[in-house]
Parts: sequence; C-alpha cells; structure tokens
Amino acid sequence: MSHGAALAASEPSPYQIPSRKLGIWMFIVADAATFGAMLVAYGYLRVANPDWTRPFVFWPSIANGIVMTFVLLSSSLTMVAATLHAHAGRTAASLRWLGATMLLGTLFAGLHLREWVSMIAEGWRLFKNPLGGSPLVGATFFSITGLHLLHVISGVIVIGVIALGFRRRRFTADHVEITGLYWHFVDLVWMFVFPLVYLLNAR
Repeated sequence: MSHGAALAASEPSPYQIPSRKLGIWMFIVADAATFGAMLVAYGYLRVANPDWTRPFVFWPSIANGIVMTFVLLSSSLTMVAATLHAHAGRTAASLRWLGATMLLGTLFAGLHLREWVSMIAEGWRLFKNPLGGSPLVGATFFSITGLHLLHVISGVIVIGVIALGFRRRRFTADHVEITGLYWHFVDLVWMFVFPLVYLLNAR
C-alpha cells in the first residue's frame, strides 16, 4: 500500500458523528415531530371550533407565562456555560452551572404546576370548560403543556444524573454537551407553545 493510500485509510470520515450525539439528534427529530403534530392538531381544532374560549388574562396567566419564558431562556444560557466550562476542563465551574440549570428548570416546573392548580381550582379539566365554550380547550392545554412539563422534569433529572457522574469522572464533557442539546430543544419547544397556547388565547 502506498503512503498516500495508507494516510487516506487512517483519516476519519469527515461525516463521522459520535453514536451518542447521533442518538440524541435522532431523538430530537422524533420528538419534534410529536410536538409538531400536537400543535398542528391544536391549531386545526382551534380554527374549526367557533366557540373556542380564550381563557387567559394578562394577570396572572400571561404574566406567569412571561416569567416562565424568561426562566427557561436563562436556563439555556446556564447550560451553555456548563458545556463550555466542561470542555475547558473546569469541572467545578461546570457543576455550578449545571446546578443553576437544574434550579431554573425546577422553578419553571413549579410555576407551571401553580398555573395548573389555579386552572383546576377554576373548574378546568381535560374535557370540561367552566366558561361554557368548547371542552377541547382544556384537553389541548393540559395535553400540550403537560407533555412539555414532562420533558422539563425529565431534563432536570437527567442533568442531575449527568452532573453526579461528571463529578465522579464517570461522564465526560461530551455527556454534558449532549444533555445540553436536549435541554435547548425543550426550551425551543416552549417558544412555540407559549405564543400558540397562551398568547393566542388571551382576552
């Protein structure tokens, strides 16, 4: 074998992608399709029902949603910082930023659950509309926001597991980065959920 052929054989493919990163991207694509289908179905139901209720007023629902959006966007920044510090070998700093991300994610979930408790107290259920309009308003709201909330809670748990493993040297900076990809996806989905479910249903 010539020297040029040997060199070519030893070079990695420019299209090669680590299996873990490929796996998370495949998951994100599949999950995005799920959220996309739910939001499209929600849009159809909203347009097709002339008695669609707009249940949200600025205070407290829209204001709470704005705060939740700010919290989630801030958690994306802390996750970026955690990833950058992890790749730079600054484990302690990365762990602090991961902890901040978990704290912000937990705060988001708490604000969201408070919104749910408030709506349930007002009589909202999956197929019950206390304002007398289409019962599908509650069904779509609780289904879409519930799925997103499940992703946030799962993300906080996963970040905690990765942080613990990273501190014990069982996981690497790549694991932190891959977890960050999932977290950014969760944040991005909220950027669609908030205007479509909250702002378009404001009165």
